[in-house]
Amino acid sequence: MNDKIIRLLRILTLIQAKPGILARELAEKCETSERTIYRDLETLSLIAPITNLGHGKGYQFIGNFSLYPLNWDEQEALSFSMLPSILESVRSMLPQGFDTAYEKVMATYKKEKKQNDDLLQKVTDIIQMGTPAYREDKTNFMLPIIQAILAKKTIKTVYHTQSRDKTSKREIDPYYLVPREQRFYLIGYCHSKKDVRTFRISRFLDVQITDKPFDMKDFNIQNYLKNTWSIERGGKKITFKVKFSPNVARYVKEEELFVTPKLTDLNDGHLLFEVTVNHDREFLNWLYQYGPEAEILEPKEYRGKMREMLRKWTQLYER
Repeated sequence: MNDKIIRLLRILTLIQAKPGILARELAEKCETSERTIYRDLETLSLIAPITNLGHGKGYQFIGNFSLYPLNWDEQEALSFSMLPSILESVRSMLPQGFDTAYEKVMATYKKEKKQNDDLLQKVTDIIQMGTPAYREDKTNFMLPIIQAILAKKTIKTVYHTQSRDKTSKREIDPYYLVPREQRFYLIGYCHSKKDVRTFRISRFLDVQITDKPFDMKDFNIQNYLKNTWSIERGGKKITFKVKFSPNVARYVKEEELFVTPKLTDLNDGHLLFEVTVNHDREFLNWLYQYGPEAEILEPKEYRGKMREMLRKWTQLYER
């Protein structure tokens, strides 16, 4: 099915590029049979105004219909921009109007690219980000990061690792931008660590887009974040069972979570909440907001940890 969709789109592009193109030419370009092309054209006629000009005259669009925008990727744009230098040796053989046609195509691409960049800038400006209390610099690197993700280009960065209080230079292949708890995180391949890592956007001190393309290969964001309560990943599997009081049960059900818990309504109005996570800290921080309205039933060790934490809090406020 995917191959067919790609072929249909290619047929539309070829008809726009060469009105009057023959079925035989379409078959050669798409590496398929003429019979398949005829079936594809019949399908396309339901969604695009394609007409047959007659025997031996091929196909074209009716009226002013066209595929817009060009939607080139960076590599295609670069290749096309090199066309004049490649054809320099045969310039005298080029038909009249080649230069102006080329200029119009490049002008269309540049206008389209500027419109996309302007839109991206507006979207970035709308996203308001906080700044860590220890920093006065409020530079927002969201724009170059999003641009690099879309262009699939490696970024050179300066990053502050808070846990070690160290700053390092890194090259990162940016895969996904993930919002979590009023913050944004970048998930990408770190060249220095040779592994996929998670980076907090506000900890970047510099971001530069390089010309190096990257390939995510078989990376899957759902698998990467499986059983992750928010953004902090661990190597364990911890199954929590929590009983919420009737006072908050309906609010817990409305929580928008990144994992899928099992919810069971108990006869006395309580809610049994069961979830498996790979790290405990973020889950417990979420649970603390419910105070005595939430009781940890399992694992038993976390009941002990909760008692110890409450003991320390009590001692702190009894001074």
